[in-house]
Amino acid sequence: MLTSTYLLRQRRFLPLFATQLLNAFNDNLYKNAMVLFVVYSVYNSAEAEAQFSAIASGLFILPFFLLSALAGQMADMRDKAMIIRMVKTAEILIMAVGAAGLVMAWQGILTTSAAIPLMLVALFAMGIHSTFFGPIKYAILPQHLNHREVLAGTGLVEAGTYIAILAGTILAGFIEVEIAAIVVIVTAFIGFVTSRMVPAAPPMTEEDPREFETLANLKAMVTNFGGLRRTVMAPFTFLYWTVGSSVKLVKKTMRQREVFYAILAISFFWTIGAVLFIQFPPLAKNVLLASKEVASLFLVIFSIGVAIGSVAINALLKGEVSARYAPISVIAMGAMVAAFYFVCRIWASSVGAGPLMGIGEFILQPLAPLVLVTLLLIAIAGGMFVVPLYAFLTTKCEASEAARTVAANNIVNSGAMVAGSLLAGGLSAAGIPIVEQLLLSAFMCLGSAWLGSLLHRAEKTALAAA
Repeated sequence: MLTSTYLLRQRRFLPLFATQLLNAFNDNLYKNAMVLFVVYSVYNSAEAEAQFSAIASGLFILPFFLLSALAGQMADMRDKAMIIRMVKTAEILIMAVGAAGLVMAWQGILTTSAAIPLMLVALFAMGIHSTFFGPIKYAILPQHLNHREVLAGTGLVEAGTYIAILAGTILAGFIEVEIAAIVVIVTAFIGFVTSRMVPAAPPMTEEDPREFETLANLKAMVTNFGGLRRTVMAPFTFLYWTVGSSVKLVKKTMRQREVFYAILAISFFWTIGAVLFIQFPPLAKNVLLASKEVASLFLVIFSIGVAIGSVAINALLKGEVSARYAPISVIAMGAMVAAFYFVCRIWASSVGAGPLMGIGEFILQPLAPLVLVTLLLIAIAGGMFVVPLYAFLTTKCEASEAARTVAANNIVNSGAMVAGSLLAGGLSAAGIPIVEQLLLSAFMCLGSAWLGSLLHRAEKTALAAA
């Protein structure tokens, strides 16, 4: 049963699954609709397009770095279902702002001076929204599922996330931007409805001011708010508290050896992912001479692959939380990234300049099957690598600290992804061709494989000592 979808019939799992699926769908529909519109309809420079894609990714990721400690503390000391409902309410307001930006851009109203900044503000706010939702969707699983179901639940959550990314990406590439503005608001409302069905998940520990320092400081700041000096200094004070609390949380969490290596491996993996996702739209347009529909197809194939890998690894491990397949999975991913690089190089040299190809014309190209198959295999291997590592985060720590463990992971992940976004933007600014940047992702997979092997070694050591 662990490889089946029986959990999707359980009220203890289905509402959470639906809520996080809608969350991922809306994130990606909005972000891709925005990026594709700007890349294909506003800018006309490969460097500007790549830099905008990097800025958008960095803005979405930054809140994870700044606020994950607070999010994890709140999730461990408050009912997780209640927090889910709060963040889904906020999503409705955020999407209203983002939709306004999309409509302004569609109408050509102050596109660069107002519409794009408004869209980026909404994207940053969605990053904050996801920062508070992220620790919960994994940390709640051990409360609602038994131990042997956690890996299956984690795999379904990951598969559902990428199916949602698939759906959001398809729509972003194939519907007009004004329609996307309506859909993101409707989806936010539906997500709020499903969030109200998530069963209660009360805190599993008593509130301790020493453990929840950021939240205690925030309460004190709000209580003492007033006066010009306090008003001016409040953002800097809060930033100081959040960064300090983040450092303390990461240090504490990483004392557990298996969790330490799992977090490092996941973070390195998402650095690679950040670089790849930034490269896809400009690579499709400027190297493969493909339309935005083909760029969406790339992300669709990638999402399908991660979903397949997420389910496949659970079948291989039979519900056991283990990293034994992690090194070989990410080595295979690196090999496929290298293969994708060579296919793109051959494509660029064999296809001359011309109008952008639609999906039908693209599929008829001799190398198109190789492009799509290598992308699919990259994603399958990536899904097989990362899913068991997320299960480590919630099964190798105290149940009362699960949300903070996931939050610590998000802090390190987001820092790594911001670094990946900056690196990709910097390489583009330096004039390094997009296709050549793929080699960086391939070599980085070797680092992930090394970290995966260290995790598996730590896992075996822990089992021997048990």
